Amino acid sequence: MESINFAKAIAEIILSKKGSDIKILDLSAVSSIADFFLICSADSDVQVRAIADEIDKQLRKNGIKCYYKEGYDSLNWVLLDYFDVVVHIFRKEARQFYNLEKLWGDAPVTIIEDTADNN
Repeated sequence: MESINFAKAIAEIILSKKGSDIKILDLSAVSSIADFFLICSADSDVQVRAIADEIDKQLRKNGIKCYYKEGYDSLNWVLLDYFDVVVHIFRKEARQFYNLEKLWGDAPVTIIEDTADNN
């Protein structure tokens, strides 16, 4: 699966758990860390865990395992590394503090919106 499509599929999983402010940063031209960062916000540590667990569960069903996980101890910022796509799940306050969007300000951004709420 192409990296951008993989990132968008993960975004759909995040939406299913009511994650918000979802952005995909295209790092392919500005860094060798990953092709894409997928960043989202959650309202609580319970929601951070629920989003991370659901991503892991759904991707494992398709034979995709997470290379590296970090942040389950505090649940302010969970990182899931899938090589080409790195997922960052933040509590809202932590996201504002670390401000990855500003740090990677040269990267093109795709905003993912929940079209189901527009009924």
